[in-house]
Amino acid sequence: MMNGYNMDCFKHTMKCIGAIGLMGALALLSACQEKENSEVMNDNVFLISEYSTPHGTFPFDKLKLSDYLPAVKEGIRLHDAEIDAIVKNPEAPTFENTIVALERSGSLLSRVQYIFYNLLEAETCAEMDSLSEEISPLETEHSNNVSLNADLFKRVKAVYEQKDALELTPEQNMLLVKTYESFEKNGANLSDEGKEKFRELSKRLSLLTLKYGQNVLNATNAYKLNVKDSSDLAGLPSAVVEAAAKKAKDSQMEGWVFDLTYPSYAPFMKYAQKRELREQLYMAYNTKAASGEFDNRQVVKDIVNTRLELSKLMGSNDYAERVLRYRMAENKENVYHLLNELLEAYKPTAMKEMEEVQAYAKAHGADFDIMPWDWSFYSEKLRDEKYSINDELLRPYFELENVKRGVFGLATKLYGLTFQKNDSIPVYHEEVEAFDVFDKDGSFLAVLYTDFHPRDGKRGGAWMTEFLCQHVDEKGVNVRPHISIVMNFTRPTDSLPSLLTFDELTTFIHEFGHSIHGMVANSHYESLAGTNVYRDFVELPSQMLENWAFEKEYLDGFAVHYKTGEPIPAELIEKIRRAANFNIGYATLRQLSFGLLDMGWHTITEPFEGDVKAFESKAWSAAQTLPTVEEALMSTQFNHIFSGGYSAGYYSYKWAEVLDADAFFVFEKNGIFDQETATRFRKEVLERGGSEHPMVLYKRFRGEEPSILPLLRRHGIRK
Repeated sequence: MMNGYNMDCFKHTMKCIGAIGLMGALALLSACQEKENSEVMNDNVFLISEYSTPHGTFPFDKLKLSDYLPAVKEGIRLHDAEIDAIVKNPEAPTFENTIVALERSGSLLSRVQYIFYNLLEAETCAEMDSLSEEISPLETEHSNNVSLNADLFKRVKAVYEQKDALELTPEQNMLLVKTYESFEKNGANLSDEGKEKFRELSKRLSLLTLKYGQNVLNATNAYKLNVKDSSDLAGLPSAVVEAAAKKAKDSQMEGWVFDLTYPSYAPFMKYAQKRELREQLYMAYNTKAASGEFDNRQVVKDIVNTRLELSKLMGSNDYAERVLRYRMAENKENVYHLLNELLEAYKPTAMKEMEEVQAYAKAHGADFDIMPWDWSFYSEKLRDEKYSINDELLRPYFELENVKRGVFGLATKLYGLTFQKNDSIPVYHEEVEAFDVFDKDGSFLAVLYTDFHPRDGKRGGAWMTEFLCQHVDEKGVNVRPHISIVMNFTRPTDSLPSLLTFDELTTFIHEFGHSIHGMVANSHYESLAGTNVYRDFVELPSQMLENWAFEKEYLDGFAVHYKTGEPIPAELIEKIRRAANFNIGYATLRQLSFGLLDMGWHTITEPFEGDVKAFESKAWSAAQTLPTVEEALMSTQFNHIFSGGYSAGYYSYKWAEVLDADAFFVFEKNGIFDQETATRFRKEVLERGGSEHPMVLYKRFRGEEPSILPLLRRHGIRK
């Protein structure tokens, strides 16, 4: 369709046909279109060379949906020109004129991608989803044009083959190796026919993963449990009921509304006494995107089969074999060894926990076998009975504003970082806050955006990302990063502030751990900075930071009652510590089941055309404890592995948990706020990003390779 300017130009041109002829009129129309395109580009926020915002932050307040596509196309055009200049450089290939030049190319395209894909996750809409389906193939084609450029690869390979004689620093050597491997794993060594096949498959996979994520979000948003009878709210805490009333009001519905976002779903499953309603909500949650308009079952098949076909094209037997070459685990045998070792260690404990919850339920009137929709309900009651602790007892001490102060304060105590809210920094949604982050010497370190509450345009879960990654530019300036953490925490209501559960507190700390990794980054090259590390190493800083949530010395600093200001009682902290391992066997097997399911899908060696549910049931059966529900399906909503970055990598959470327990042991031994230990962890792990192999960095901090024993001891599995 034409906009108003174009239509006026068209009408004027039609009037001119009689005077200047058809060809002249068409030329005039073309000139009008060029003028309009020029005006559109001049008004495009991405094409501003420098932003006048604090720290050059992105001016979200000037962003228009119409900016994205033209900016992507212009970014691709400019990147093509940069690649062409590298290829046609008459000088012999060197590390600087080829590897570094390639690393620094494509800055405009990267800027657009950072903004577009981050907002696609945090603030999407139908128009954004539609744009993604148009932009993604363009970017995939461009990426393939780069990685399959034979002349470019020839230069990269020439530098790579002389790497031992170049006297590179460890970071330079890592950049060279990763650059070469990137070409290698993206088809550069394929035949011409193979390269064309690679293009076709990668473009198909890009669209499939987009479709998968859109279906999950749409299916999540489509469901609402509308409760109209107050008796159906029995057992629910008043804060949960009030939040549900607000949801109903916002949705212009009567009564109370519960949906599939975590702050709504989780407390309902823990506290709602009406079993049939728990079952109803459970089934809605666990059949997301498993049927109907947003059915992902065929999408799952298409994704795994496309990944398999790509892997075989690249000479691997399966997808896991292809990707694990570039991770700490190295191969699927090592992954399965870890999963099975943990399964053997934790399963006896998990089965005892299952029996204990079942016995408790029967003793309290349950004349049925515990089903998945009963587990949280009876587990929470048993936990409260054993330890006199529950979410509602703790919530008053974890008011969001106080928690922010406490979480930020953790970075202050460990690394000397300070945070100052900056309302002058534009944000992408009114609920988002932006902070200037300063280092211990007072110098500017980073920008941090925080986005805490669920909305229709935001996918579920919690994550850290960045709008600008740290690097040293061609002028030698250390460009500081712009980091974002996005969560889905309990909203405030008309009478209550946002009061977090303990799980939400640890989630905040977890994502903040990722953000510290990004904020203190100190690499020369963007592709090696911050969280740009091996997938099975990236969770170490985040999971290790969670340990502080159980420490009295830390909680005493911010956990106060939101009404009275009284600090959290020492006995309550002790109960948190004592209850930390409650149902740890069940929780571990749940994570292991996800790892097994991921590996199951990504170790197939023949195209899959069977039943998704049957495959799922078999793949994770060894880690299941509760009865199987025929209709429930995880594979159709498993964003981590089908539209995120954890395909053949979900084991990373347990891999990193072994590392985090081993690393935190050093803090426990030396003091949880010991400055020497914290400084060593920052300098040897956090600041270094992916500049060296992660085991080299870890051993430099720890002094030895990690052991599984600290994790088993922490969980009470071993003495």
